[in-house]
Amino acid sequence: MGNVLLEQKTEEELWDLYRHGRDPKIREAFIKQYAPLVKYVAGKVAVGMPHNVEFDDLVGFGAFGLLDAIDKFDPEKNVKFKTYAVTRIRGAI
Repeated sequence: MGNVLLEQKTEEELWDLYRHGRDPKIREAFIKQYAPLVKYVAGKVAVGMPHNVEFDDLVGFGAFGLLDAIDKFDPEKNVKFKTYAVTRIRGAI
């Protein structure tokens, strides 16, 4: 699916397409869109961590949580992806 076609779809439509086809281009678009969320959550978690814990390590673990959230998200559960992703990212960290 071309990038122009992806840009013309709502996020809800993209989730539906991704759920049924696992298109890597849609997955990549979600990763780019929600990458800043990983840094945000890592920043919040870092506040309570010892100083020897590297922020970049937290972001790395959080990225795994984001990928997991994208692969396991079910839009029919009536939960916003951002809410679901924050939980998965925090758990991965």
